[in-house]
Amino acid sequence: MGDARGLRRARGDLYDHRGLALLAAVKSTQASGTKDALAALRDEPYGIPALIAIGIGLLAYLVWRVAAGVKDVEDHGTDAKGLIARLGQVTTGLIHGGIGVSVLALAMSGKNSGGSSAQDWTQKLMSMPAGRYIVAAGALILLGAGIYYAYKGWSGKYKGHLARTQFTESIDPIVKVGLIIYGGILGLVAFSLGYAALTANPAQAGGLGEALQSLRGMAFGRFLLGGAGLGLIGFAVYNFVEAGYRVVPKFSDPDIRTLLD
Repeated sequence: MGDARGLRRARGDLYDHRGLALLAAVKSTQASGTKDALAALRDEPYGIPALIAIGIGLLAYLVWRVAAGVKDVEDHGTDAKGLIARLGQVTTGLIHGGIGVSVLALAMSGKNSGGSSAQDWTQKLMSMPAGRYIVAAGALILLGAGIYYAYKGWSGKYKGHLARTQFTESIDPIVKVGLIIYGGILGLVAFSLGYAALTANPAQAGGLGEALQSLRGMAFGRFLLGGAGLGLIGFAVYNFVEAGYRVVPKFSDPDIRTLLD
């Protein structure tokens, strides 16, 4: 469980929009895109070491997810459902590893064009043969991930993967809300990518920052944006809790109690 604990700490570094969402809700500022958020972090005191730590954490997450998928450390099995779950582990690991390389490159070079990384990648994909279909498929996968996270939080399925302690019991409500809200925000990003594929317009694609900004434009948007920011903090809490209390079948004590027990 120790190896899994160290590698899963990377998850806590993936979500740099939590504070930005709350700031945008309180002040008349916009929730920036990922690249802008990282560039802003670089200009802060100790920003470069922070970016390096985030990049290394993302690469560690890559190693963990690929190893978990290949070695099946969570006992998903070799049937169709299990293979899909393991492929999902490897895929998410590769995606976050690519983000980690980009973060390290930003830390080393300091160059950033600003704007939305989602738009950049969508434009590159659409320039490829069948690019619109690739983007549409990505939107469906992201929508599925959003539904999965929301369902995971609503149903309490995540509790079967967390060891029961006084701490995990006390933090459980925050984890639940964080998963549900994060799933909803992923759904917003998926819809923006899907619309970009439908209209063949990469400018319609938005990342997490753009999804948060769209909330601000709605009725009671400031309250929705503040709630989204708190929800993302809850999701970050979930990842940190998972880093220390995740029950990994092939490494954990088989008699360990979970939050479902």
